[in-house]
Amino acid sequence: MKTSFNKYLYIGFVLFGLYELFIKHSAWEAATHLGIALIFDPFDANQPWKDRPQWQKAILILHLALIAGLLGYEVGHNEFLKGMEDGWNGK
Repeated sequence: MKTSFNKYLYIGFVLFGLYELFIKHSAWEAATHLGIALIFDPFDANQPWKDRPQWQKAILILHLALIAGLLGYEVGHNEFLKGMEDGWNGK
């Protein structure tokens, strides 16, 4: 794939993830779309990680941290815990 096409896919999935997070208030869907966005590396995919500029590494690491935070929020959310409690109690 060409890098420019990857940039458009990356930006599209990031925007769709932000839409899911801020408009539809679905952290789970937002984390999914933001995770898919990481597949489409917006920078030069042929460049090894150690040769990338620090700002590119920082963007990708912060993106991954946001996804981990959203997944952690969703796992610890009250509905999930209530579901676990209901399953444990046989409801």
